[in-house]
Amino acid sequence: MTRTTITVRHRARHTGLLLLTAAAAWAWVALRSGDMGPGAMAGDLLPFMVAWTIMMAAMMLPATAPVASLYARTAPVHQAPRMIAFTAGYVLVWAAAGLPAYALAVGAHQVATTHPTAGTAVAAAVFAVNGLYQLTPFKDFCLTRCRSPIGLLLRYASYRGPTRHVRAGAHHGAFCLGCCWSLMLLLTAFGVMNLWAMAGLAAVVAAEKRMPRGPLVARVVGLVSLALAITVLWVPMLAPNLTGSGMTEMRGLTGRGW
Repeated sequence: MTRTTITVRHRARHTGLLLLTAAAAWAWVALRSGDMGPGAMAGDLLPFMVAWTIMMAAMMLPATAPVASLYARTAPVHQAPRMIAFTAGYVLVWAAAGLPAYALAVGAHQVATTHPTAGTAVAAAVFAVNGLYQLTPFKDFCLTRCRSPIGLLLRYASYRGPTRHVRAGAHHGAFCLGCCWSLMLLLTAFGVMNLWAMAGLAAVVAAEKRMPRGPLVARVVGLVSLALAITVLWVPMLAPNLTGSGMTEMRGLTGRGW
């Protein structure tokens, strides 16, 4: 058996482990979304944070698995623990993003239940923010780091201490958050537990990071989002979580099914 064959097998095994974790997270979300409805919003903070973290693992790990696997293979031994620690640091960044997401979820719930007209305006703003951000140089900067992480991996080699792998994952996660935060903002319009919206956004994230024309995909998504910012003013059902279109099915994460 050649060294190349062994390397390919190790890489496949590491990537497969993360994809299996993502699949388990998707299964959890699918089971819960049926109880909570497509427009489920926040109840108490702790249940929301747990749900948010699992959702982010489901959506982000498939696109990040190759980077985590590559990081693990930068050392000849203890590759699995390195990958697990790196992934933990990555997920912690997205878990922390759940705090502002919770505030947005609560605010969106209030708008949708009390001011449907204002909800339409907020939905237009959400689509516009994402559309504009997708076209900014900072988006390109973060996306480039996510697509070509070799320079970052070389930097991580200088990290020292028992938490170095977690710190490396968190650093990469920060670039990923910088790249994708505005896409996650769209969950405010579609619904935090909207399974179809999650699947669509996860596909966009994977396409941006892994397809050869990923930057072009990002720009097209930005233009589509800007178009939606205008269209939602006449078709409020495009943002059911903010316009009241999905309120008949809305429950808090602490309600029935949690």
